[in-house]
Amino acid sequence: MVDDGTRKALSGIPLLKTKAGPRDKELWVQRLKEEYQALIKYVQNNKTADMDWFRLESNKEGTKWFGKCWYMHNLHKYEFDVEFDIPITYPTTSPEIALPELDGKTAKMYRGGKICLTDHFKPLWARNVPKFGIAHAMALGVSTDKHPAHNKNSTLTKGNVF
Repeated sequence: MVDDGTRKALSGIPLLKTKAGPRDKELWVQRLKEEYQALIKYVQNNKTADMDWFRLESNKEGTKWFGKCWYMHNLHKYEFDVEFDIPITYPTTSPEIALPELDGKTAKMYRGGKICLTDHFKPLWARNVPKFGIAHAMALGVSTDKHPAHNKNSTLTKGNVF
């Protein structure tokens, strides 16, 4: 189930049209253009709402993504590396987003710092292929209100993160 804040964030992200993955040469280029347009719009929306919380870039082929995400808590800025690969079967299969520095520090993580997205995210993603893309995955899985560090079982402190 998606909360109202997430629903609002998702509604501001353009839906994608091209169903193509890394193996679909020319169509993949078109899909990447749509991905970048959606990411740019999402970042603009976040900045307008004073909720800027991530930066992403990719390799030349658009198959490996990396960057930073951050949030403020108790006047401390927590900044983490974020990374993921685009699966060969993308967009049918969603990317597995990882925050490697949080590996083992919160209950909402798999080995390697991959964020647990199975229960709510995967069915929603499946219903929205090919409309959802990287910006949608970030909004649903890593946005500051969904951040694994906000989990009550998190062991994050200012000292053990940096």
